Amino acid sequence: MPVASSSGTQAAGGALWAQIQQQQAQRNADQAEQRARALQSQARAAQSEAGRAQETARSLQAESKAAQSDAGEARRSALALRSQNALQAQFSDLQGQIARVLDNTLSATPSVSAGVVNTSGQQTGTLIDVTA
Repeated sequence: MPVASSSGTQAAGGALWAQIQQQQAQRNADQAEQRARALQSQARAAQSEAGRAQETARSLQAESKAAQSDAGEARRSALALRSQNALQAQFSDLQGQIARVLDNTLSATPSVSAGVVNTSGQQTGTLIDVTA
């Protein structure tokens, strides 16, 4: 009977081995499922973060465009102010030149009166101002 007993022991050992393999397979499946759930959770968090990052990027892009527009306006204002200042300086120079020419002209030439006209419309004399 040792043969029958040996085959019964082998059958019991095989069943035990099969049960151990089944438990190991179940543990592996449970661990894989748990890992899949954790990865799904991480993926959802990453997608949410990506959505927030995209919204932030859109907002920053809009702010950047507004800032570029403001910078362009500031450049145009600075250029206009520079042009205005240059024009004002030219006008001041021109005023000074005109004033000098008028001063030189008035001081260099004696003033001459057109004369006195009598009641008949005839010119009777010329007055010369010598107060230079």
